[in-house]
Amino acid sequence: MPSVTVRNVPDEVHRAIRVRAAQHGRSIEAEMRDILEFAVKPQGRLKLGSMLAEIGRKVKLTEEEFAIFENVRDKTLARAVSLE
Repeated sequence: MPSVTVRNVPDEVHRAIRVRAAQHGRSIEAEMRDILEFAVKPQGRLKLGSMLAEIGRKVKLTEEEFAIFENVRDKTLARAVSLE
């Protein structure tokens, strides 16, 4: 997993992160990972799998009908996008 170094963080920002980490019962590093993740992931993002599962619940798919979808689903791993 990649790592990131952030230099020249103002003292008051570092103190605030340290306090916030203590409030959440985790390390400063774990708190910063949480802050970064929250900052870059859209909050109201619609996830296709969740949407399809909800549709299945609404139409009351049986286990057998659900198994049909599972058997024909493409399970090939997606390739990462190259930005080079």
